[in-house]
Amino acid sequence: MESRVDLRIDSGIAEVALNRPEKLNALDFETFEQLVVIGERLKQEPGIRAAVLSGRGRSFSVGIDLSALAGGEAEILSRLDDVSGDAGNFFQRCALQWRTLPFPVIAAIQGHALGGGMQIALGADIRIVAPQAQLSIREVVWGLIPDMAGTVLLRGLVREDIARDLLVTGRIIYGTDALSIGLATRLADDPQTAALQLAREIASHSPHAVRAAKRVANLGAEGASVGAMLAAEADEQKILISGGNHSEALAAYAAKRPPIFTD
Repeated sequence: MESRVDLRIDSGIAEVALNRPEKLNALDFETFEQLVVIGERLKQEPGIRAAVLSGRGRSFSVGIDLSALAGGEAEILSRLDDVSGDAGNFFQRCALQWRTLPFPVIAAIQGHALGGGMQIALGADIRIVAPQAQLSIREVVWGLIPDMAGTVLLRGLVREDIARDLLVTGRIIYGTDALSIGLATRLADDPQTAALQLAREIASHSPHAVRAAKRVANLGAEGASVGAMLAAEADEQKILISGGNHSEALAAYAAKRPPIFTD
């Protein structure tokens, strides 16, 4: 099968890149299938400390490839019914899986992140966006609603009324405005380079602490009660305090040397 999604792992950082630059990384069935396969692999891959999710060429992704999916209504309906518990159906897993991976995922967005492409980016923990990039929850323009967990992932990122605005208008937001409303975490003229720099920074910290932080943050995003989050904080901290990476962080600081953490 032609590679619709590239995966490269080096020095604890996974680089996942949509690879249809001639189509501005429009999403077809093969792309969805390869995204799910890569997500499953990354769950099992040891030693990964951060991931960068990007698109080759001029755009992150312009969303669904309408021509490639034309006539595939039966398969689409079947995939919508292909539900795997809280992981959602086949299409929803393409976006949700980034949030549920144990390590942080950073989306690097240039050009466009429209419709399904935007929903995939919403699954990342952090979105670094070019100031002139165009972002949109686009589905209403095609007489549809976002069906890749977009409504779930928008929750907590933007105000409820802004989410409703984006859902029912399909309007395009530039990167500068995306930052002000919460769709973007930060701006960069070169999102890919900035995302890799951030991934390396994250990878330099204790992977146990980083993963624990993501687990607790996910609880908050899922609407856990204050009590549940406080208990989770305490439980995670007890494990970290007694772990070797905490001791290594203290020893490295005292010796004025870079820490050497284990996975």
